[in-house]
Amino acid sequence: MNNRNIMRSASSTGISIIIPTLNEEEGICALLEHLLSASGNQENIEIIVCDAGTDRTEEKASRYPVTLLRTAKGRARQMNAGAALAKNPILYFLHADTFPPASFATDIRNAVEKGHSAGCFQMMFDDPDPMMAIYGWCTRLPFPLCRGGDQSLFITEELFRKIGGFDETMQVMEDIEIISRIEKEASFRILEKVVVTSARKYRTNGIIRLQMIFGTIHLLYALGADQETLVRYYRENIMP
Repeated sequence: MNNRNIMRSASSTGISIIIPTLNEEEGICALLEHLLSASGNQENIEIIVCDAGTDRTEEKASRYPVTLLRTAKGRARQMNAGAALAKNPILYFLHADTFPPASFATDIRNAVEKGHSAGCFQMMFDDPDPMMAIYGWCTRLPFPLCRGGDQSLFITEELFRKIGGFDETMQVMEDIEIISRIEKEASFRILEKVVVTSARKYRTNGIIRLQMIFGTIHLLYALGADQETLVRYYRENIMP
């Protein structure tokens, strides 16, 4: 465990942003600068970077007022580790290549105050291709096929503990699985504003081809495929 720089005191409206990283040295600085600028360096917001990579992500993140945590690989495991360290009552899980709206903190607090214990933003990609715009538009729809970790996830710490956090046995679909448990306990809110996420995997793997692969993974998961099957299919068909 490697905790550096700033440790913030808890607040009734405090938000702990938890970012799992795996070799994100190229983009981590831009994300942290965006978050710090958007939050106005509010003392009731903390940023926890949970790094499991082998590049310079940790070194670059250490330049900012964040808490660094060295973890074992596995997004579910990384996010649980960050949540265990978090000091605030609202947890916000954010991918390293996803940029939330400038008003993200206010939007999340307002949703929680209205009784929504968990939720996500809608999403758009950083690519002008019309198909990417359609994929992004679909994230406003309340269907499991339209959900994903790239939309980010906010959840109260109380609810997160109640449902047991992320399932660390899952390497694929951990974000969909936790939402299914959330919806059994609480209202899940899709916020009106959007996060902007990287389309890098689509550019590498093909816009339509990758979406078909993701659709197949969702179908296999719905049919009860085990993690070994899902991970093998992912690794055989998707380039990093």
